Amino acid sequence: MRSTSPKTSGDGASDGRVATTPPGQPDRPANAPPDAPAAPARRSRLREPRWAAFAFIAPLLAYLTIFYAYPLYRNIELSLHDYTPRAFVMGNPEFLGLANYVDVVTSDAFGLALRNTALFTFVSIAAQYTIGLALAVFFHNNFRLSGLLRGMFLIPWLLPLIVSASTWSWMLNSENGIVNSVLESFGIGQINWLTSPDWALTSVIIANIWLGIPFNLVILYAGLQNISKDLYEAAALDGATVWQQFWRITFPLLRPVSAVTLLLGLIYTLKVVDVIWIMTTGGPGNSSTTLAIWSYREAFGTGQPEFSPAATVGNLLIVIALVFGSVHLYLQRRQERT
Repeated sequence: MRSTSPKTSGDGASDGRVATTPPGQPDRPANAPPDAPAAPARRSRLREPRWAAFAFIAPLLAYLTIFYAYPLYRNIELSLHDYTPRAFVMGNPEFLGLANYVDVVTSDAFGLALRNTALFTFVSIAAQYTIGLALAVFFHNNFRLSGLLRGMFLIPWLLPLIVSASTWSWMLNSENGIVNSVLESFGIGQINWLTSPDWALTSVIIANIWLGIPFNLVILYAGLQNISKDLYEAAALDGATVWQQFWRITFPLLRPVSAVTLLLGLIYTLKVVDVIWIMTTGGPGNSSTTLAIWSYREAFGTGQPEFSPAATVGNLLIVIALVFGSVHLYLQRRQERT
């Protein structure tokens, strides 16, 4: 058995501490230096998480570069040059600077396209949000067949857009459309929904509202699920009516979800092409032409592609979307601070 003895100082006096050595290990002098840390091994262990983080983020960076950064750079380059089909193939376009932007903004079609874009966008998202919120509140009160009806409202969202737009074109047909047939049964005369400059934009707005309601319904219904029912029970005990509960509880607590829903709806509606193009192709004339339709028509719709003006209009749409996105972020940060 190994014996232990009090540790003594240099003058032979004991300091009261007992030194012990773990069994199976050799005795170590008291003044021996501690083991040096394994610095290389520690540094290699610190590098491993960094390499793992880079490995996880590399696919995302590659995706953003290929599908976002490069197309955006290419779009800006197209708008700054004169890319005719010959120049597009040969690769020798003439540099124009901001001349394309000046031509687009000063064009006679720009004012009408901007007006149509504003009307199409804001009327669509306002109606989609209002109807979607009403349906979300309606389905939030669980009742029999509520799940089935909620699923049926998702059908417009699940159908391909070409099918939905073609169906609306048939329904709004002036001669044999079902909408005019119903209106005539009530004594209302024929309306040229798709061929009249006064009704073309209204027609595509109606179709787009119908297509966007399911998205608003799903997002707002999910937001309602996160509101505690105890708040409604307490409000009912205090004598609050259903309308008061909506304005004092539901609407304020849905504000963050509503902001995201409206922002996504705005961005989506700004770039709608397929519905308008299938139903009216932006006509008659330019009565239903939006900025997105103008850009598509310049690039692919005339048989004589003008890539530079098309890219210019597309960049203006990107700027508009960025402005509204920046306003949304500013308001959100301001609300978080308060």
